[in-house]
Amino acid sequence: MGRTIGILQPGYLPWLGFFEQLARADVFVVYDDVQFEKGGWRNRNRIKTPQGAQWLSVPVLTKNEGFPLIRDVCINRKEAWGGKHVKSLRQNYGKAPYFQDYAPELFSILERDWDRLHDLNLELIGWLAGKMGIATEMVLASELDIPGVRTERLIRIIRHLGGDAFYEGAAGKNYIDPQEFLDQGITVIFQDYMHPVYPQLYGDFISHLSVVDLLFNCGPESRDILLRQNTTRDT
Repeated sequence: MGRTIGILQPGYLPWLGFFEQLARADVFVVYDDVQFEKGGWRNRNRIKTPQGAQWLSVPVLTKNEGFPLIRDVCINRKEAWGGKHVKSLRQNYGKAPYFQDYAPELFSILERDWDRLHDLNLELIGWLAGKMGIATEMVLASELDIPGVRTERLIRIIRHLGGDAFYEGAAGKNYIDPQEFLDQGITVIFQDYMHPVYPQLYGDFISHLSVVDLLFNCGPESRDILLRQNTTRDT
């Protein structure tokens, strides 16, 4: 029997759709050896405040660094970002129903003296997945030692891991040709995530926030909420 493989770049305190892909995959590849893109989701995400959505950004050192890979990007340790993020989370979620259940462990991660963004993100992703009961095997693309570029490399990774299905984000429709995968015996399943509505603080619901918003508000129900109302589309 084949396996479904997910391949996705890591992000900082990712949104619900990231963890839905992780939960649906049999093996999840953290795509950490591709180029870091400024202004993306690798080092920032959003939380909810009484004034609306607010960014939490980890400062990184990219000036004069050329085109670094995600795994090589360093955090700017001269900026006290960890304490600021902890303060923002405490101020805006301190009254959330499950804040006390998760905040101490989360804050202990954020307040460590991190050098690389990648290490921070992996620690957070693993911790968040664990709290939601998601036990999918995760591997690093950089440790697979599989050459190639773009579609060619994705196919090689999936075949190496014994996959016959590729669970890809919706954005992949813009640059992936499913036929190339089908020619190699791999079915592409594009994520078609129906974002759930769940109880939040501060009025009208805001979607596409960091998954910590779900966790602080819904606690042990987070996994069921994360995975409900979802549909996928096979090619």
